[in-house]
Amino acid sequence: MTEIQPFQVMEIWNRAKEQEAQGKRISQMQIGEPGFTAPDPVIAASIDALKRHPIHYTSAVGMPLLRHAIAHHYRERYGLAVPASRIAVTAGASGALLTALGVLVNPGDEILMPDPAYPCNRNFVRFFEGSVKSIPVGPQTQYQLTRELIEANWSETTRGVLIASPSNPTGTMIAAGEMRAILETVHARGGVAIVDEIYQGLTYASAFESALAHSDRIFVVNSFSKYFSMTGWRLGWLVVPEDCVREVETFAQNAFICPSAPAQYAGIAAFAPETTAILESRRAEFRQRRDFLVPALRGLGFSIPVTPEGAFYIYAGIEALAPDSGKFALDVLEQAGVAITPGKDFGANQPERHIRIAYTQPVARLEEAVARIGKLIERGT
Repeated sequence: MTEIQPFQVMEIWNRAKEQEAQGKRISQMQIGEPGFTAPDPVIAASIDALKRHPIHYTSAVGMPLLRHAIAHHYRERYGLAVPASRIAVTAGASGALLTALGVLVNPGDEILMPDPAYPCNRNFVRFFEGSVKSIPVGPQTQYQLTRELIEANWSETTRGVLIASPSNPTGTMIAAGEMRAILETVHARGGVAIVDEIYQGLTYASAFESALAHSDRIFVVNSFSKYFSMTGWRLGWLVVPEDCVREVETFAQNAFICPSAPAQYAGIAAFAPETTAILESRRAEFRQRRDFLVPALRGLGFSIPVTPEGAFYIYAGIEALAPDSGKFALDVLEQAGVAITPGKDFGANQPERHIRIAYTQPVARLEEAVARIGKLIERGT
């Protein structure tokens, strides 16, 4: 535990909540909450299930109806034939990541990841006595790993890679050709690939796609939290290679027993056409928010060399504004009433020069936040 650091973002979140309790108006732009409630059909399905069904344990890998609904989703939206037998429903995407790494990582194994990246991923590998080799990435590669970077950093102890598209914190994606090349490289070395697609569906320029289009020998993590606006329901899923299904089920049985049954009933309703219509309108709104905020922040002096293609984050450089992102984030919170995340959470690749901003608020609130930050910058932080 001495090697595992707490989230800086939660420190900011706690301080922001303290200020709100004192009556201050805080623009919350620091955590990955979509900012929407779960769609009404999802809520109704959960309530109906509580009334009509006994809520007992389910299978460790989820209700068959939900697994088939996810398989149907892949077929209808992505044109992919993913058997329901290869889908494990999990206690959130965190449960999916823990399960995949628990099945794959032995003591001493090394996992390659980009830096910056989601902080939990490094810690999850450490839980299973593995190690992470964090590879610095920048705008030249869309803040993503490439085939060349993987080839250059592969060692005798490398077990595989963990990549994310779209990414947290950068919102960037791995293009289809590069994804195919990465997976071919990993497979050729006898390694494993875990692909985090938690923000799948929240994309704004490219067509919907999945790494499963390029290989059926990978582990793909997904979630109901982001596109489906169900963060607190703690429901996710994991697509696994056919020969790992039994190991995944065994791990899940021991680690989690099963996902929440009421949440699983809600998950089935998440794929209904009426729900999809709501979610697509929200996706359009996220794009409007991004299209406002990126140029607005650039106008204030933030460096955003790559426009995010997905998720709801902007990873911005502050080198022209302040020398330290931790102090800058605190100043912006205390003096401007805007909560943002310093780069320290996401790795060791120049974290003091970067902050992450989540565009999870309506455009009117984003405009207000930009104005507040602008006044602070004018005064000098």
